[in-house]
Amino acid sequence: MRIALFGTCLGDTLFPSALQATAVLLTRLGHEVVFPPGQTCCGQMHINTGYQPDALPLVENFADEFGDPAIDAVVVPSGSCTGAIRHQHHIVADRYGSASLRERVEVVKAKTYELSELLVDVLGVTDVGASFPHRVTYHPTCHSLRMIRVGNKPLRLLREVRDIDLVELPEADVCCGFGGTFALKNAETSTAMLADKIRNVAVTDAEICTAGDSSCLMHIGGGMSRLRMGTRTMHLAEILASVREPAPAVRS
Repeated sequence: MRIALFGTCLGDTLFPSALQATAVLLTRLGHEVVFPPGQTCCGQMHINTGYQPDALPLVENFADEFGDPAIDAVVVPSGSCTGAIRHQHHIVADRYGSASLRERVEVVKAKTYELSELLVDVLGVTDVGASFPHRVTYHPTCHSLRMIRVGNKPLRLLREVRDIDLVELPEADVCCGFGGTFALKNAETSTAMLADKIRNVAVTDAEICTAGDSSCLMHIGGGMSRLRMGTRTMHLAEILASVREPAPAVRS
């Protein structure tokens, strides 16, 4: 397949390793990965904060950049951005755009997938050939769990990773407290929710806390670093892209 990678704002500015890992993983599985150079923000931040008209140029640009018929699928290493594309773009197109834009939005929406969805539902693979010899716990982010409903697909992928010690996160389906601007407008509530999430991560004694959204990992990772827990965060794509290091050559 010819798969277009949508970088997302956080991926582009703060977490490029998640994007690189996504490209490496899909290439290793035999697919062509392309990166439309004119892509910008999907508009999620504008829409969620009440600035829907301002999101119109971003929705138009997304439809233009990813609407190429030569692109078989669009992969998004983010549940929240996938949710915006699939559930919010058509609202903006209906209210502020044209019939033509609505048609183009529907075309792109139909071929846009969060990473675990693409791997399991479209490519039909759960064992991606990964190896990751670490103790890992998985946090299912709100948008992936409740909006696009990826279910247990990320866990199915993680369970097939060689050498991994995958441990269940207590109260996994409880929000971490980030929620974009929610963390700014409701800082005390957000911090309390984060404290609960970190407490549950600590119980697992995991080396790595993984998720499909860099935004939630940024929030959780920031809290854990301030407590000097020693637990790191890592995007799901980075674990799935990891492979066993070849044994060093023996010289005679």
